Amino acid sequence: MELQDFVLIAATSLGLLSLCKALINFLKWVWVMFFRPAKNLKEYGSWAMITGSTDGIGKALAFELGSKGLNLLLVGRSPSKLEATSKEINQKYGRKVETKSIVIDFAKSSGEEICKMIEGGIRGLDVGILVNNAGMAYPYVMYFHEVELEVMESLVKVNIDAATWVTRAVLPGMLKKKKGAIINIGSATSLFSYPLGAVYAATKAYLAMFSRCIGLEYRQQGIDIQCQIPLFVATKMVKGLKASPMLVPSPEMYSKASIRWIGYEHICVPYWMHSVQWFIMHGLPDALLDWCVFHYFLNVGKKRLKKLMMMGGCMKQSKLFDVSV
Repeated sequence: MELQDFVLIAATSLGLLSLCKALINFLKWVWVMFFRPAKNLKEYGSWAMITGSTDGIGKALAFELGSKGLNLLLVGRSPSKLEATSKEINQKYGRKVETKSIVIDFAKSSGEEICKMIEGGIRGLDVGILVNNAGMAYPYVMYFHEVELEVMESLVKVNIDAATWVTRAVLPGMLKKKKGAIINIGSATSLFSYPLGAVYAATKAYLAMFSRCIGLEYRQQGIDIQCQIPLFVATKMVKGLKASPMLVPSPEMYSKASIRWIGYEHICVPYWMHSVQWFIMHGLPDALLDWCVFHYFLNVGKKRLKKLMMMGGCMKQSKLFDVSV
């Protein structure tokens, strides 16, 4: 065999192997997204606890978990919203689903206070699933040095401290029965650069690493821990975006995908179109992706500043947003 023929056969074989690998990965993606059976969530325990359960993804997850026959322990800072959400759940599921509430403002509570309140709230309950969903973001895009100290402190306390201390309070009960599931709701901002929202992105990156590490620590104890990564979802936190099945799902659409992933991978992107978006973004050169993301959010800041100026308002960070462009 001549050298030229050998090189041609080797190149063809490598190309075929690459094609087979891509096809296998695609078929695996189709399986886990659309056909892989969800786990029986009641096997973890009879109660599910959801923080940030009165709005958006947290509220939608509460209803979705209730549809699976789980009793719900709702955690939030507003007594009236918790009562309203409980009534909605009772109206929909009746006596099939029991609800309880814990009122706590994570932004104003210390770690010790969070632990004590959660431990008291779950005493006597078979909590099998914990969803750490409570979170907050910037009120609008801004440069790091312009973030008010109060906002920065609240971001860290709500997005990092709350999930850490709530998990610490719930874990002992799961360890005793050697089963449980903990789901931390992260963000795509932890996967790529997120300029003009740096502190928020950093807190979500913490959740991803926290989930990955303790997931390994407690896997042998029967506790499934994962961080779910949504991209844009049509919630109050993402202002101005309307729900669209192809790009921006509603909280209800996202929650249906979310519960199908509980108990599987440590880090996951549950909604199928989010997964496609992430695949495309992951394939872009870092420099191009960074440029696109920065200019997108820069444009968002300019539009908001123009709107405020037209309304006669003011904005502290106006010096760095050139509205003449």
